[in-house]
Amino acid sequence: MTAAMGVMKKETRFSIELLHSGSDLQEPEVDYEIGWPFGKVDLGPEDLRETAYEILFAACRPFPGFGGRSPLTYIPQSENTDAGIGSRMGLGLVATSRIKKALGLRTKRTSPKRGGVPNSPTSTARPRQQPFTIAELMRQQMKVSEQGLARLKKALVRIQVGQTRRPEAIFLPLELLRQLRPSEFNDLQEYHLWQRRQLRILEAGLILHPSVPLDRSTPAAQRLRDFVRSADSKPLDTSKSSDSMRVLCNSAVSLAWRNPSSDSCHWADGCPLNLHLYFSLLLSCFDIKEPTLVLDELDEIFDHMKKTWAILAISRPAHNLLFAWALFRQFVCTGQNEHNLLSAALTVLSDVAADARRAVIAGEVAYLRVAASVLACMQIWAERWLLDYHFSFERSPPGLMESVLPLALSAAKILDEELREKTQGDSAGFLVDRYVRASARGAFNRVLQGNALSNMACNGEKGAAEALILLSRETEAVALREKECFSPVLRRWHPASAGVAAAALHGCYRAVLKQYLGGVATLTPEAVQVLQAAGRLEKALVQMAVEDSAEIEDGGKAIIREMMPYEADSVIEDLMRSWVREHLFKLRECLNRAREGETWNPKSKNEPYAQSAAELMKLTKDTVDDFFGIPVVFFDDLAQDLADGIDSVLQDYTSFLSAGGTKHNYIPALPPLTRCNQDSKFHKLWRKALPCHAGHDYRYHRQHSFAAESVNSSNNGNGNGNCGLHPRPSTSRATQRLYIRLNTLHFILSQLQSLDKALFSGRRSKALPHHHRHNRLASPHLGATRNSIHVATLQVSEAAAYRLIFHDSSSVFLEGLYVPDVSNARIRPTLRALKQNLMMLGAIIMEAARPGAVREVMRAAFEAFLIVLLAGGPGRAFARCDFEMVEEDFRALKSLFSSGPDGLAEEVVEKEADTVQAVLPLLGQGSDQLIEDFGVVACEASGLGLAAGQKLPMPPTTGRWNRADPNTILRVLCYRDDVAADRFLKRSFQLPKRR
Repeated sequence: MTAAMGVMKKETRFSIELLHSGSDLQEPEVDYEIGWPFGKVDLGPEDLRETAYEILFAACRPFPGFGGRSPLTYIPQSENTDAGIGSRMGLGLVATSRIKKALGLRTKRTSPKRGGVPNSPTSTARPRQQPFTIAELMRQQMKVSEQGLARLKKALVRIQVGQTRRPEAIFLPLELLRQLRPSEFNDLQEYHLWQRRQLRILEAGLILHPSVPLDRSTPAAQRLRDFVRSADSKPLDTSKSSDSMRVLCNSAVSLAWRNPSSDSCHWADGCPLNLHLYFSLLLSCFDIKEPTLVLDELDEIFDHMKKTWAILAISRPAHNLLFAWALFRQFVCTGQNEHNLLSAALTVLSDVAADARRAVIAGEVAYLRVAASVLACMQIWAERWLLDYHFSFERSPPGLMESVLPLALSAAKILDEELREKTQGDSAGFLVDRYVRASARGAFNRVLQGNALSNMACNGEKGAAEALILLSRETEAVALREKECFSPVLRRWHPASAGVAAAALHGCYRAVLKQYLGGVATLTPEAVQVLQAAGRLEKALVQMAVEDSAEIEDGGKAIIREMMPYEADSVIEDLMRSWVREHLFKLRECLNRAREGETWNPKSKNEPYAQSAAELMKLTKDTVDDFFGIPVVFFDDLAQDLADGIDSVLQDYTSFLSAGGTKHNYIPALPPLTRCNQDSKFHKLWRKALPCHAGHDYRYHRQHSFAAESVNSSNNGNGNGNCGLHPRPSTSRATQRLYIRLNTLHFILSQLQSLDKALFSGRRSKALPHHHRHNRLASPHLGATRNSIHVATLQVSEAAAYRLIFHDSSSVFLEGLYVPDVSNARIRPTLRALKQNLMMLGAIIMEAARPGAVREVMRAAFEAFLIVLLAGGPGRAFARCDFEMVEEDFRALKSLFSSGPDGLAEEVVEKEADTVQAVLPLLGQGSDQLIEDFGVVACEASGLGLAAGQKLPMPPTTGRWNRADPNTILRVLCYRDDVAADRFLKRSFQLPKRR
């Protein structure tokens, strides 16, 4: 029946937290509420009870005792102690209830009088031996007054005059409203309350909970609803001839007789109204003076209650289900002391199980839905006790656990027929296993909350160790109580329940122990004591599990395998490994913070490197010191893992530092090859008309806007003199950030030696004797980081240098030098700007990093100088006579890098200048000689022989300038301002003139 109950099972799933980490754990309540499984109706218990009695009386009207002939009477057993069984049988009653005997319910032992109910307004004194009817007994049990009974009898007599209708065909509330007048009540208020009850019963049965689905927008339903509302303030005229009664009758009858397949009046058979009414009848089975006692007249009461089944649409399965719920609810509501009630409920549940199986086959979804709700409420209540039975049954009445546990198992079995398949046929064992584990963990949590957590929080690490030792002793006490008190009961359904509890407690303590060890930075004597106490507890729990599991099939092997050992060495190793992972993770977090928020501002003037580098290296050094400060002899592979992790983090940080670009990002694209036409007449006249310095000054002002992004104003004030004569420093903020990256790389490199030394000495002092033979101890630990720093330093230096020359200094170098001619745009302004930029470089970059940085700037400047000469664009042209001036300018450029406090050695400068100095003589050669040399090297480069009239191939641009490179010679010819070069280029390659 899982398909019909799936939703209800999900809604009623009960779970508890197995291990609490907070400080607000509360003790569970024992007097659990059981809920209400039948849904709500907008009627009070008194209204339901009085209506249920009216239905019962009307249904039993034709029978003796309820107005029929020869009323059935009896003398209660307590009032005729001398009478024999035969005398009581002569009155037509069974001496002992057959149903009570089958259910094992006890018989009343006291002898109060049946003549009246104490503390009841309906009590009246009767003679001791006066006969009693079942109707009178039910009236007293359901607390109906004698006046109410008299009115009911009178109305039923009027209804049945001249009629032979069956009880289920009588529209009882409507008939009562028609037959009874206000004059038959004590006062008008009593009549008003009675009338409102009848109308609300009609509304509940016909509109709110109809047996046949109803469209509530139908006119009849709306009229009835309005009629009920109008009776809230004052009583309505319900005489037979009144208009209001006619409207009420028409509306109610049309709704009650909507089912054409039945001749019954459907006014009280809708769910859950019918369940509430029938349950009110079932409650009358319990003595109102002694609620834990079921009346001895139960058989007769049930016989009469069966007469209401046709009216309320109650079947035998529904009766069994509601009776089981009534017994269960009475047991709970009376303090869980009368175990016979719960045992009786279990007995009735066996009938419910059979009814449920038949309902599944017959497809009775409505019954299955109600059964699922009832059983789920029972299971939830029982499992709230069982999931923490160490607390629940500690102060409960004796024997309660023996009653509650079968109830939970029976309800669960009916609810989930598939449970047996899931657990290979042992559903009870599966559930008991769950209860044992949950309760053991709950008991452990209370012990933990009671003393351990407070000591851990208040007394630091020493208090935590004491708490763990005390916790181990109290956990062992919990296991002993499990074995002595609860295991004898649980073994009926689970042969190794104590072993399961031992395994659960073992796992709980292991979790706390692991948590404690996870917070221990060093292995102290307190930690050793904790491990020893854990070992003693583990030995006791394992012994308990082995002894309790001896009789099961696998001998307890599965339970023992579940108890993962508290191996001290393994715990220490895991602790150390976790420590290494945690601290490497912190280093990664530091790296990630640098990636997200590093601004490349220097930490201070004396520490011109990134703040993140200082933080990372300090954290790395502290990690190494703390690791080797742990007073244990640990595994050498952990030290290697730490070193490898640090090496990996530093390599990643180095890669992050080198991610500022490369020199190729800043080298401009070379312009296309063209012929020089700078000797045009117009150009010559224009050059004569302008002073030599004016052309450069104009050109510089025009090109200065190209470098607007650089922060010249912030670096050099707001001077606005002649830009060509007084150039401003042009080191942009982005270039300065590259300088900080370079400083950071050198700072990390300077820390590697001490860090490597700490790793080596620490491993040698902590290693086992045979580890001294390992060559790994003598090898450097951070060699990969050191190599990556060297590569990154070169990349960042190149990027900074090429950005400084090709981007920041572009206006005075690539765009201003030798424009429009050599004589009017010499290199002096460029040198002044470069000198100031080098001074700023020296002020920012650390001393150890300056030589390499200046060398890269020199390389970039020399490459830029060659680009000016060989790929300077349409604004430049060179004559043979310009060679000496260009050569002089290059000597001045070399001198710039060999002079000053950060100047390079002469041999270094000369070595880097070899390429430029090899190309410069080409400017002094004649065009004819250049053309001849070009033909030779072009043919050699292409593999063609030198033959007269043969067309020369266009050499590719390699960017590697050399006097033996045909492309280099061709570019000298392209920028040569004479007729021979122009004619050769036009004839050989059809190059256009530059515009």
